[in-house]
Amino acid sequence: MRDVKYDRDAAVSYAHTWAYSRNPRYTDFTNMGGDCTNFVSQCLFAGSGIMNYTPTFGWYYRNIRDRAPAWTGVHELYSFLISNKGVGPAAVGIDISKIEPGDIVQLSFDGSLFKHTALVVALTNSPPAPSDVLLAAHDFDCDYRPLDTYIYERARFLHITHVRKW
Repeated sequence: MRDVKYDRDAAVSYAHTWAYSRNPRYTDFTNMGGDCTNFVSQCLFAGSGIMNYTPTFGWYYRNIRDRAPAWTGVHELYSFLISNKGVGPAAVGIDISKIEPGDIVQLSFDGSLFKHTALVVALTNSPPAPSDVLLAAHDFDCDYRPLDTYIYERARFLHITHVRKW
């Protein structure tokens, strides 16, 4: 296996293209618990070009019945990215000051469970404050939405470090 650079521009471009609509190649999970993590997984795939087909603990989507929990689950995506030693994207938890376009923000609205995933599409200042982090997301479909317009208790920031390929 070899590590390659994550294509942040491709991930962000995909987010802009599909922020207000749904790519017909993927199931829309809006009415099945939410589409936010599915959308971000699609963005990550656009920037990585590879899925991890490890049963149960991988990160992949073939169809609604054949997908990894990490493709659509907020906690499962976090766990996959933080612990991934196989193929696909990998991430580390970071402080907001180190966030970049193409990275991920996950929100907890109650201070306990993280229930929303969004993709960073732009920053308006460096180092950024929440008002400077602009997001694309599904469920509350948006593009260039400032992080500080969400009402949340906690945020965690995931920096995509690399993509591992065969």
